[in-house]
Amino acid sequence: MTVLLDERVSRTLDTIVREWSLPAHRGARLEAWVFEDLAARKDAEARLAQAGVHARIRSAYKPLVHAFLDDVEMAELIRVTVRFPVHPQALPLRFLSEAYPLAGLLDLVETHFEPGDADLTYRLTAEYRDGHSHELEIFAPNRLRTNHLDEIDLTPTGWIRVSRQDNDLFDLDEAIETDCEIVFGKVMDAIAAHAWPDTEPFAERIAIDVTIPGIERELPYGDEVLSTREGLHEDLYFSLLEFFKHRSGKPADDRSLQPGQIVPDIRASAGDATVRVSLSPFGKPIDPIRTVQDLDRAQAAPDLAQIQRELAALPGNTFQAISREGRPVRGLYRAGARPAILVSAGQHANETSAPVGALRAVRRLLSNPEANVAFIPVENPDGYALHGRLCEHNPRHMHHAARYTSLGSDVEYDKGNPLYEKAARMQALALSGAQLHVHLHGYPAHEWTRPFTGYLPRGFELWTIPKGFFLILRHHPAWTERARILIEAVTTGLTAVPGLAAFNRRQIEVCAIHSGGAPYEVINHIPCLITAEERHPSPLTLITEFPDETIYGEPFRFAHTVQMTTVLAAEAAFAAMMSEQTS
Repeated sequence: MTVLLDERVSRTLDTIVREWSLPAHRGARLEAWVFEDLAARKDAEARLAQAGVHARIRSAYKPLVHAFLDDVEMAELIRVTVRFPVHPQALPLRFLSEAYPLAGLLDLVETHFEPGDADLTYRLTAEYRDGHSHELEIFAPNRLRTNHLDEIDLTPTGWIRVSRQDNDLFDLDEAIETDCEIVFGKVMDAIAAHAWPDTEPFAERIAIDVTIPGIERELPYGDEVLSTREGLHEDLYFSLLEFFKHRSGKPADDRSLQPGQIVPDIRASAGDATVRVSLSPFGKPIDPIRTVQDLDRAQAAPDLAQIQRELAALPGNTFQAISREGRPVRGLYRAGARPAILVSAGQHANETSAPVGALRAVRRLLSNPEANVAFIPVENPDGYALHGRLCEHNPRHMHHAARYTSLGSDVEYDKGNPLYEKAARMQALALSGAQLHVHLHGYPAHEWTRPFTGYLPRGFELWTIPKGFFLILRHHPAWTERARILIEAVTTGLTAVPGLAAFNRRQIEVCAIHSGGAPYEVINHIPCLITAEERHPSPLTLITEFPDETIYGEPFRFAHTVQMTTVLAAEAAFAAMMSEQTS
């Protein structure tokens, strides 16, 4: 094992209390913004009050949403107008997106958002049923900083304002670097300073272990949760991918990079933060044990052992590849008289409803002796095992470290030799000759942010806010007409799922408010993107996207039911379409 960093970082909130509780500051008025939850901030205010300092400590993360949660009287509201900042060095809708999910929280309240000035201040007018209104300015502390790509980001930051006067003049009004920001910076500096090998992979496992205070707050809308620790995980993971792409001279949208397995493990603490970065080899594969699920009623993702048992119980000839860590990537093929399809799931292993939905669907398909199906339930077993391990401490986090393989690459884009996980898909296509690939995926069920590199997840801006169950259909140019027939039939079949139309309608509405519109077609209440391209070997590739990362219980059951229904509808529509064209 090689240790690149092992340090303790003082808790910013404790530092503020310690420094401003000195007798010399008695009588001061202090405002601060930190990445801490409400209870910790109130405790710090009380400790400062005992020292004679009148303090108000707010959240530096999503300050407008926190203002509504902590300060704004929401009962009897009838109308809200928000002018959001528009800064020249941020995307125009950055602060509108950062106001999410306010429109969802104010479910029955008329809500308007308008672009405002560049002064990092939200201006709010709240109107009430009794006729009175309230105006409020909400500061959104941000600073410009150079990132790991030598670009400039406008990022949320800590801030402090102090006055010893009975007016609005401040003796101190400046940004402060908080413990979260310091930890992020130390990790990126340690990664940049290390002498990496010249060729990929650069390591087997790059472990980033952090304990830190922060915000972990569930919201009364959908699956929404505010989590600075989740944000730190996401920012570290994708920033390291970007660093290694830049180092290798690859474009920002490249997914074939193979840096090794990057594992940020961010856990809660109540005091100073600790951060450790180490390089280590893979050990013997160990799969976390999860509760056995009845697939039709599954409330959470099953473990790999159960998935392999469920696969083994299906009729057909098995095949397999081997993952980077040595886990089997198993699949099966059962020939039949109907047109062949390939069903796969678990390419991105933190998208947990896909394997269950796929198993349920294929079990039903194979009850028909004419069905012609190739099937891989989990294409990325190393990522699936990592996701299970990370969820043991943070079950509500999306854990994108489990998205890619242990080589650090996306299964679909793997061009290495040997092919590892991708070899299973290639076998499935060779055995079946499938012209339709039903490829089950998911995406975050709550907002996805990167708070220390500009807030929005670079390259994934379309997926930062849930927008309901989504379909992507990629087709070879010669299959344009058949692609339209297929998507119309599949979305029609999905209308049979109780509650899906209402679920999508609400998420689309709130997402559109906070993202400036809906840049996609909606067919039978399903958002759809249809593109002509020849990248995929199958002429039709139908990709599902359910907002499933982090969900459990009945929402999880709903998610894998939608996934199952999509597979069944796609197979039936494809068989009917191909039969008509050959008759």
